[in-house]
Parts: sequence; structure tokens; C-alpha cells
Amino acid sequence: MIDIVIAALVMLSTIIIVGVVEKSSLQIWDNYATMQPPTSTLTWLRWGLGDVSEAQFYKSELASLGLLVGAGIAYYFSKMRSKWQGFQLSYGTGLFPWILLSSSLSLILSNIIWGWTLIESNSWQPTFVTFVSLPAATVLMYGRGFKIAIIGAVAGALFVTPSSLIIVNYVCVPLNLPSIIGNVLGMAIGSLIAFIIFKKFNLSCLVKQTETKKQEPIEEEKEIEPKDTTPFWVVRRALADFSESQFIANEWAGLGLIIGALLAIYLNPLSISYGSGLIGNILISQMLAALTAVILWKSKWEKYGWYPTYIPISSVAPVSVLVFGGTLSSIILGAFIGACVAPPLAAFISNKLPKYQHPYIGNVVSMAITSLLALGTIHLVS
Repeated sequence: MIDIVIAALVMLSTIIIVGVVEKSSLQIWDNYATMQPPTSTLTWLRWGLGDVSEAQFYKSELASLGLLVGAGIAYYFSKMRSKWQGFQLSYGTGLFPWILLSSSLSLILSNIIWGWTLIESNSWQPTFVTFVSLPAATVLMYGRGFKIAIIGAVAGALFVTPSSLIIVNYVCVPLNLPSIIGNVLGMAIGSLIAFIIFKKFNLSCLVKQTETKKQEPIEEEKEIEPKDTTPFWVVRRALADFSESQFIANEWAGLGLIIGALLAIYLNPLSISYGSGLIGNILISQMLAALTAVILWKSKWEKYGWYPTYIPISSVAPVSVLVFGGTLSSIILGAFIGACVAPPLAAFISNKLPKYQHPYIGNVVSMAITSLLALGTIHLVS
């Protein structure tokens, strides 16, 4: 019961803060439309930085910088062995710097190789997908080192981005499906192909056995996370889930992301979330989804030490708000359906994957399925 009371207080605080920030916005930052498509060095820089926070549907350089600053704070505290580090970065694997390196290199490569699609189409394209997919998963599967980081980065740009581009432009657009379906299915398909190739050519031979620390999410978290699921743990976990898509999984990073998003709203609400003007509704729905999922599946956290409660933050909640224009039903149903359905579906799919495939693939497939389910449900009741 105390979990629900504290969650309700957090939700009330979120609604009040978002409302105050939106009401006092200054309208002094450039609109999202000014970088669509990016045609100058500055707009390309904004676009690339925005890719870092696009998994949460923010697409904001300020939100991205907030995420990175928060992760930097957590990393500093972890090096100091301070209790203030919060949840250990990247599941306690010690691979956070290598994940960030590989994901960043892949993001740069993706924009260099596929940036022409932005100009050619004069519309949004999923250049961000490599930052939250295969490169990080490759490092987690095969370990630290420049060779692994570079291989993951190149594979992300060559397999994941084109997969998402193809599905978005040749499936989602003709069928009038939200782009997230193409984004996450592209991540899954590109990663499946890459990991099959890695297995065939024995990528693990590039890493000394003593240097390799594979990510087994449930087992890793079992060792490093106490089963202390107190009400304050619930709030911390919900905040950490805001940075889970980037494989950071830390409350400092999640809080930094949210603060950056609020700063973007204050400077110009149309500079974030594709200039939709719905960022406030998105944030509220995401926080509702985060808290609901963590409370609902707390027993799974206690049993396994890790559970994919982050999924609705990066899929169902924001896409429901965007598709239905921020209506009350889209905010609430998107959050609740995502929190109830997405985590167990992801866990089920991930458990069916071969051991050489990273379990995040099940998470992104769950994002696609649950998003379609939620959109259909909201459409029926609206």
C-alpha cells in the first residue's frame, strides 16, 4: 500500500512540475522543425545529440546532455565507491565506458552513412537506432576492448540502421503504422543477423577469456542488487528505467534525462518530441508507466534481480500519446497496457532466444507487439 501512496505523490509532483514548466516556457530555443532536415553543422550536431534521447521519444539535445551528465555523475560516484552511485551502471558489468564508446561511434557512423536519407526524403529517419541496440549488446556479450567496441559500432551502422530504414519506409509508411514498429523490429532483425555472423566467425576469439564478462541480466543483477524493494527503491528503479534503453540503467542518468527534457520544455516546448507540443503528456504517461510497472512486477525484481519494466517508457506510453494527440485515455491506457503486458511478454520472448543472442532482442520485439495492442485498444475505446 505504501508503494502506491508514494507513487501517487510522485505522479502528482510530476503533473505539477510539468504544468508549471510548460506554463512558464520562454520560447527562446529553436523549434524541432529547424533541424528537419539538418542542413548545417549546427543542425547536424543537434540532430546527432538528439538521437541519444530519441529512444524515449524526446529527440532533444538538452535531454541527451542531461542523460550523459547524469551518467557521468553516477560513473564518478562509482569510481569513488560511493553509496551515492545508485544502481550500478550497465548492470554492474564495469562495461559502461565501452558501451558508451561503441554506441557513440555507431551513432556517428550511422549518420555519416545514412544521413543522406534525411536530405533525400526531407523527413525524419531512424538514425538513432544504433545508440540503443546492437553496439551496446555486443559489448555486453563479448566484453571490453577496442576491437569489440569497433566491431559492434560498425555492425550497428551496417545491420541495424538499414533494417529500420527499410521497415519504416517500406512497411510502416505505406501501412500508416507508427515508426516505432519499424525502429524496434529493425533493431531486432539487424541484431539477430549480426549475432549469427558473430557466432559463425567466433567473435569471442578476439577477446581474452579473462577480459570477457558477458551480460546475463538476471544473474548479474542477482549478485549486485540487494532485494531491498522498499518504496524508495521503487521510485529509484522507476527513474533508472528512464535510462535503461541506453543500457545505462541508473537513476542519476534517468533523472538527468528528465531534467534535460524539462529544461527543453522551459526553453521551448516545440524543441522536443518532434515539435508535437505533447512532451508534457508524454512525460506524465511515461512516469505513470514506470511506477506502475515497477510496483506491479516488484516480485519479479525480488526473484530474479532484473526485469524489463522499462519497456513502456520507450514505446507504448509515448507512442500512444503521440498517435492519439495526448488525450486522457491515451495517457492512462498507454501507460497501464504497457506496464501490464510488455514486461512479461519481453521476458517470455527473451527466454526463447538462443544463448548467443542478447536478450534485449526480446525486449524490442515486445515493444512492437505491445504498442500495436495498445493502439488498437485505445482506438476501440476512444
